[in-house]
Amino acid sequence: MYINEKTERPSKEEQKVAMESYDALATALDQIHSDYPEIEIKETNEKIKVSLKALQLLAKILKETGKGKLVSIVPVATEITTQAAAEILGCSRPHLIKLLESGEIAFAKVGKHRRIKYQDLLDFKRKIKLEQRKLLIEIMKSDEESGLYDS
Repeated sequence: MYINEKTERPSKEEQKVAMESYDALATALDQIHSDYPEIEIKETNEKIKVSLKALQLLAKILKETGKGKLVSIVPVATEITTQAAAEILGCSRPHLIKLLESGEIAFAKVGKHRRIKYQDLLDFKRKIKLEQRKLLIEIMKSDEESGLYDS
């Protein structure tokens, strides 16, 4: 697996080109009816068959790049360190260890080190976001009922 160690924000020119490319690709994707469309590289006149899902992923990458955001592609089966997982969740490493040890997030041990599957981390993050949303709605309803919140 290739890991780009030198990550830089896209330049203004790269952002502009990405947004133009995204607009063109998004329009083209709406017209594609094949699971494996053929694209052509103008400079080489080479035609390449690409899966529709790969082109949809490319569109998402272009959209985010156009906004000036960094993009990283991580295979979902990738195992990551506890430090990387904590950074993704936006919490401390000791707090993450507590989540692992309590069974909230699955992990495996490699020697003395814990490794977390990226997909398991994303699933946990999604679950937490849903719980937060439900709690926020409950708070808003409670505030409305007590007259503290004007709807």
